[in-house]
Amino acid sequence: MTDATMTPESARPSRSLIHEDARTKKRNASERRFRAYGIAAIFTGLFFLVALLAAILSSGLPAFRQAVVEVPFTLTQEQYDAAEKALLKTGIYTDYFVTSLTQTMESEGVEIEFDEKAIERLLGKVGGDLRKFYRANEDQLGASVSFELAAASRVDRYLKGTFAREDLQSGNRFFMPEDFDLIDAMRDAGLIKQVFNWNFLTGVDTGVDNPGGAGIGASVLGSFFMMLVVLVLSLPIGVAASIYLEEFAPKNRFTDFIEVNISNLAAVPSIVFGILGLAVFIQFAHLPQSAPLVGGLVLTLMTLPTIIISTRASLKAVPPSIRDAALGVGASKMQAVFHHVLPLAAPGILTGTIIGLAQALGETAPLLLIGMVGFVARYPGTFVEGFIEPNSAVPAQIYNWAARSDAVFTEKAWGGIIVLLLFLITMNTIAVILRRRFERRW
Repeated sequence: MTDATMTPESARPSRSLIHEDARTKKRNASERRFRAYGIAAIFTGLFFLVALLAAILSSGLPAFRQAVVEVPFTLTQEQYDAAEKALLKTGIYTDYFVTSLTQTMESEGVEIEFDEKAIERLLGKVGGDLRKFYRANEDQLGASVSFELAAASRVDRYLKGTFAREDLQSGNRFFMPEDFDLIDAMRDAGLIKQVFNWNFLTGVDTGVDNPGGAGIGASVLGSFFMMLVVLVLSLPIGVAASIYLEEFAPKNRFTDFIEVNISNLAAVPSIVFGILGLAVFIQFAHLPQSAPLVGGLVLTLMTLPTIIISTRASLKAVPPSIRDAALGVGASKMQAVFHHVLPLAAPGILTGTIIGLAQALGETAPLLLIGMVGFVARYPGTFVEGFIEPNSAVPAQIYNWAARSDAVFTEKAWGGIIVLLLFLITMNTIAVILRRRFERRW
């Protein structure tokens, strides 16, 4: 007997293209398991991404809504003259408003007693707002004017369902238990409504006694000035360094040492750059502390390695035949690089720059070390002051709000995260569009 006749039928390799042998079945089963693991990994990542986005949106979207009280108010010339002659002018205006609000609620069939202290707790300094309006618009005297007054933060939270009667154990100067009844009465009269909170996008930071009035506008402007500094410095420096290292620098130990250090700098924690900026730009160079100029310089140092690495990769992606063809028709090395190679690498360079700027926009640790986390309650007066005056940035402002104990500031912090994510998504979308628009396939 031969060895072939002694081998069992099941152990022989299959010679059919239709029936699978045992080894092929095992290999196909392994491939199906690997594909299943990959699909499971994708869905797991998507699940956590959706859960994260749902948590951010559910916690941050309420910051974009604000409760306002809309009250029709009429002030006669006699009332205006009497208020302006009084010693406590804003108090007289507040009394007028209380009377008008009471009449409006009674006309809607709602009767409740309240005083100017309750109005102050729910709507703030109404008298000052009314006096300011009528002093600037005396032609409105005698006419019915509909005022939209922003409600206090606790009123806003009560209407959103995040603040209840049970949460208030005892009254204070900001809120009293009987204020809940006044809010319900005003809601029954149709005087309270929810509107888009433009002040959150355009306003400035506030103290702990007015969390509802806090806005992120000044911080957005601070981030804008920082990004201008980063763009103006990092793009030309990074591109020039990349072109030299990739196209002109000789290959020796010195250039290898530089390339290794650039790669290492890209992995250095951002807080190290903050320490460097504190020591060099503030303590040594005596540049203004907490200024967007210093923040931009620190973020430039942090962004340069990313731009250099991405630019060199874009230059390497240009086929050598482009360089050879340019040199072959008589172009110099400089002309070949700047007239042929650089334009073809521009999409990748722009993409890497935008991604580097997006990374810098979300950094917080370096800004904390140079002091850009302070209380900033005004906009810069001029364009130059925007660079040298103390300011904050969006990530630092989010950190500041999250560190405060009031729940309204926590809500504002979540809203700031949404604003920051919108900026990052926009910048990454621009990067994708630029790459698709200018990309050349070889």
